[in-house]
Amino acid sequence: MDFYTGILNLTNWAGNVILPTLAGLFFCFAVICFSKGRDYHHWMYGGFLSLMASGLLRMVETLTSQMAWNNPDLCWNSLLNLTNWIANVVLPLYGAMQVVVGVVRFGGVLDRVSVGHSYLRNFVAAGCSFMISGLLRLAEFFVEQGTGGVS
Repeated sequence: MDFYTGILNLTNWAGNVILPTLAGLFFCFAVICFSKGRDYHHWMYGGFLSLMASGLLRMVETLTSQMAWNNPDLCWNSLLNLTNWIANVVLPLYGAMQVVVGVVRFGGVLDRVSVGHSYLRNFVAAGCSFMISGLLRLAEFFVEQGTGGVS
């Protein structure tokens, strides 16, 4: 094994194994701090940044591994893949999110509900705990059912 392969394997291991695991841990800490009325934003941001770093690593691998390194169309193909990904994945999700936000604001839900009440905060923390637990179980199931790597 040469140095390049070792660095590549270390990067893949850190980005695809360690960072998503840390994201789950950060989200668990955020829910615990939220249930106690403490500042939870730093834990939540840490979880999202860990997931974003892992996702960005996957995206860069996918966008650039389509052609050989010395192919003259590599930059163009990478930009084309990035454009297709943004147009076909990000924009529809953003549009759906904007529809949901519009419906919620039109209905006045955000005006009537305050998360400042302790009983409501406890119920929300319980729901978040169950949700994170279920999502982590689902992720474990997909990892166990996988083929041993990404091809």
